[in-house]
Amino acid sequence: MKRLIPLALAPVVLAAAPAADPYRWLEDIEGTRALQQVKAWNAETEAQLTKSPRYEQDRARAKAILDDEAQIADADAVLGDRVTNLWRDAKNPRGLWRVAMLADYQAGRPQWRTLIDVDALGKAEGKSWVWHGASCLEPDYARCLVRLSPGGTDAQVVREFDLTTGRFVDDGFVLPEAKSDVAWVNRDTLLVATDWGAGALTTSGYPRIAKLWKRGTPLAAATTVHESPASAVQVGAAAFVDATRRWPMVSVGHTFFERELLVQAADGRFVPLGLPKGADVTDVIGGRVIARLNKPADNFPAGALVAWSLTDIVAGRHPKGELVMAPGATQAIEEVSASDNVLWVKLLDDVSGRLLALRRQTDGRWTPTPVALPGNSTLHLGATTGKSDAAFVTVEGMLTPPTLYAVRVGAAPRAVQALPARFDATKYQVVQRFATSRDGTRVPYFLVTKKGATAPAPALIHAYGGFRSAQTPTYLTEQPYRAGPLALFWVEQGGAYVLANLRGGGEYGPRWHQAGLREKRQNVFDDLHAVGDDLVRTGVSTKGKIGISGRSNGGLLVGVAMQQRPDLYGAVIAGSPLEDMQRYSHLSAGASWIDEYGDPDKPADWAFIRRYSPYQNVKAGVRYPPVFFYLSTKDDRVHPGHARKLAALLKQYGNTVYFHEYLEGGHSVGADHAADARRAALLDAFLGRELMRK
Repeated sequence: MKRLIPLALAPVVLAAAPAADPYRWLEDIEGTRALQQVKAWNAETEAQLTKSPRYEQDRARAKAILDDEAQIADADAVLGDRVTNLWRDAKNPRGLWRVAMLADYQAGRPQWRTLIDVDALGKAEGKSWVWHGASCLEPDYARCLVRLSPGGTDAQVVREFDLTTGRFVDDGFVLPEAKSDVAWVNRDTLLVATDWGAGALTTSGYPRIAKLWKRGTPLAAATTVHESPASAVQVGAAAFVDATRRWPMVSVGHTFFERELLVQAADGRFVPLGLPKGADVTDVIGGRVIARLNKPADNFPAGALVAWSLTDIVAGRHPKGELVMAPGATQAIEEVSASDNVLWVKLLDDVSGRLLALRRQTDGRWTPTPVALPGNSTLHLGATTGKSDAAFVTVEGMLTPPTLYAVRVGAAPRAVQALPARFDATKYQVVQRFATSRDGTRVPYFLVTKKGATAPAPALIHAYGGFRSAQTPTYLTEQPYRAGPLALFWVEQGGAYVLANLRGGGEYGPRWHQAGLREKRQNVFDDLHAVGDDLVRTGVSTKGKIGISGRSNGGLLVGVAMQQRPDLYGAVIAGSPLEDMQRYSHLSAGASWIDEYGDPDKPADWAFIRRYSPYQNVKAGVRYPPVFFYLSTKDDRVHPGHARKLAALLKQYGNTVYFHEYLEGGHSVGADHAADARRAALLDAFLGRELMRK
């Protein structure tokens, strides 16, 4: 991954391919020719950007920030009177999975005991393990299912671990590498959805069959409890736990946004919950399943939380739903989690976070109690504590470092741990503004600049605009999608940093998402252009001095934007992007996203997708803004061929392209802090070269 000559001048190594798609050969992920080209492009980019006077300083500083031991030790899970955490620092780049007593953690003085040293385990087993999490079985939490990914792919290995002995269980449950989903039914039974062999996967590459696997029997002897057709998106395994019972469930993704759950009844059968189409189950409390509605149903509005009796459902009755809460016009319910008696709800209100604690009254009404946390902030709802009815919440802002709070109803929030300031926030200011999109829609965005700045400056807009995912402000050293402190480096140099809240996301609930779906996708692109134009109109920046950044679906966003408005944007960062929307549904997990984008194999859908698909819309004679693609060879979600092919085609027409493909890291690209720091330094050098010094 070294670079020697400017990408704009680098020859593309051609190979035999269909005439209609001259770069189809770059879809061969591990192919010799494809990887030779990737390595050549990597070498070129590194040769150019590592020469930046800031590169090594940025890389070392980013690594120090990411590895700093003064970091929030988030509770991954509460296991009765204990908490677990994954800790990563300079000595432990892949992490330590560790445990401490809950009381000590809440008091801010945990004494951690290491359970698994992921780096040491990988070294001992000759694997590049990346931690994917663990689930432990109540009430004693002695047995856990540990998930480990080779190199950061979505595919993972599942192994049974004994929390008491600190060792993997001899002859315990083990699932081989696959995109598996697994949940405890009881100590000796698992609910498993995995690759069972030929014909066992959906078109999207996920499991379509769920089985019960008994301890002491071979995996091949597991008993089928549900089977969906290959046209479904995914069949998964889940389990919700309330104060008295574990509720194993089979999750059936008919489409990306329509998921049906089947709950295990007393006789062992899995019966449908029968919830409204498109309802998303968030948690279970007091024998009631809580779901967020994405469409109006049963006289409840879209976006509302509704509760149904699970006891009635498993008994074959059809209970009426209870309204838990309905958000207001400027609100969206983003996160929901239950302790034994309290339902914790994190709201967005004009993209600022609020926390409510709800209790069910005997008459079926749910009473909310606001939690007094700092306003105009981003909240992250973490683990809850069960019978003590506490929740852990992290509060942060672009200029405010994260603070972890323990909250209880009727008590003042108590700070458990606060991250020290990484920079002097008094030098900067952050404001929320609203741009007006082409159809008159008000589009919010957050803007960070140096105080007193009056002259137009280069700007960087980060955005996503899809899949109901809200983009909320985070501390400037925590750039979205693990690009490290890139945003901080940018504003320190006098740049303006923008986080845009485009339609297609979840900032205002279902309506905001649905306004960017399928044939309405142009609304998302128009929203981004509106933010860029607003920066020009208000004197923050000027045309040609605005950079845009997006990853995954956001990589598609910026790939389209650079083609639609080459006059407005001066630099483009596309991470793990979708770019060939004619082939996306045939690459990696692409078929699972047809609900979002449409089906390019259907002429009616291709008619609107064709208008914006970046790979099909590159035009000779048009000078596009310089673009930096970053991605991972091991990405088994968004195929690396997307970025490779668009890079090759843009270069063919003489455009400036930078390209950096990591061999590990999966869809998130960085497998550890060293990779994240390197990427932050390369991106800062790219922005400096294309926006700051021109």
